[in-house]
Amino acid sequence: MIAYKFLDVGGVAPFTRFRWPVDEWVEASSVDPCLAGIHACRVEHLPMWLAAELWEIDLDGDVVEQERKLVAQRGRLARRIDAWNDEAAVDFGRFCARRTRTRVGFLPGLSGYVGDVERFTAQRRFPIAGFAAARAAERHGGPAAYEEERLAQARWLALRLGLEAPGGRE
Repeated sequence: MIAYKFLDVGGVAPFTRFRWPVDEWVEASSVDPCLAGIHACRVEHLPMWLAAELWEIDLDGDVVEQERKLVAQRGRLARRIDAWNDEAAVDFGRFCARRTRTRVGFLPGLSGYVGDVERFTAQRRFPIAGFAAARAAERHGGPAAYEEERLAQARWLALRLGLEAPGGRE
């Protein structure tokens, strides 16, 4: 199964600090989401896992699919997605800021989200900028709007990075 994995600079896992080898299988002792296994995601989950490097990863063996992630017995980094770089990250933050500004504008109680997303983008805190944009959508339109915003972010990322976009309309 082909999936995606965000890593810190140098191919380092952000939570475990494991340095991933390229094109070598890594085996997990078990598959237990958030505790053990090879964690990755589908394109539609990319906005939730942003980090410095994006990799295509092959997953094998037992694979558990959860709402926002995949966890497998084995994984192998196949190739780095070079289109995910500093420029793309900044553009992602700007995309989130534009959508938030358009959605909530100057609505009382919600307009602060616009400034939050812009500030997080300026601080290069792109994962939290995407989250804040989705929370603004949720506060404005309910839980379904949160999911719609995350899907719009995933579609933007897929288009920008040359990946197959998740289904549905924006």
